[in-house]
Amino acid sequence: MSQQNQDSTVSEDQNGPDPKSDQDVSMRSVTTERTGEEENRDLSETETKISVEDLDVYYDDDQALKSVSMDIPANSVTALIGPSGCGKSTFLRCLNRMNDEIDAASVEGSIELDDEEINEAEIDLVELRRRVGMVFQQPNPFPKSIRENITYAPNKHGEIKTGLLDRLLGRANTEEAEKLVEDSLRGAAIWDEVNDRLDESAMGLSGGQQQRLCIARAIAVSPDVILMDEPASALDPVATSKIEDLITDLAEDYTVVIVTHNMQQAARISDQTAVFLTGGELVEYDNTDKIFENPESQRVEDYITGKFG
Repeated sequence: MSQQNQDSTVSEDQNGPDPKSDQDVSMRSVTTERTGEEENRDLSETETKISVEDLDVYYDDDQALKSVSMDIPANSVTALIGPSGCGKSTFLRCLNRMNDEIDAASVEGSIELDDEEINEAEIDLVELRRRVGMVFQQPNPFPKSIRENITYAPNKHGEIKTGLLDRLLGRANTEEAEKLVEDSLRGAAIWDEVNDRLDESAMGLSGGQQQRLCIARAIAVSPDVILMDEPASALDPVATSKIEDLITDLAEDYTVVIVTHNMQQAARISDQTAVFLTGGELVEYDNTDKIFENPESQRVEDYITGKFG
């Protein structure tokens, strides 16, 4: 599979009004609304949750990521932005070794989660993916009841396996299971909308509700990190707003890493932003307000003001 197919899920419209007059003003007005200590947080003084060093990824002979190094702070939202095919989703998949499922992929370099190297051969991938959950672009609830979407969990082969949550969390009785369901759905800000129909099919929910259910399913196994690959790209503006509010709230308890093509979204919800450009290069990584208001790289300035990409 080509890198373009691996990493590009959205085609950006290259036409439209002059981006310098509209997009730039809009982007900077969004970031100037960010206030408080988080706006000027020094990344070097934050607790690191994930440390990436000299990460290279290849799909056969095509290099998708080139010597990427960055530290992702705990209990924060990190946005990954850049044009289609630049390596954002490839990087995201490296953080819980989803690239292992792609035959053509090879990964070199170091990724540490809480100072533990995750690229070691002996790492338990089921446990890693419990600790580092993934929410995909398209909502993918199980074709089961809302309740069962929380109390069932996939094993490492993608099969649905009853009782896995009980073994992982020691929840062996119905009362504990019901508490898990409620806590998870509340954590994803959907409990009030579904608490009277838990035994109905999850497939009957709206797209936005399905996506929040998928987030609830991810947090049900008590992860440390939640990865999101354009979680709102298929949703309407109202549902998108709810997802954005939820992401901000999740950072109180989890480390969130999100891929987005929507730069205004990155400016609204993230604490720090990483800009990937063509060739799989991480060009700049800093506090979000710094990236959007005063980037160090001219290439980043050109990208966020719409001169290319």
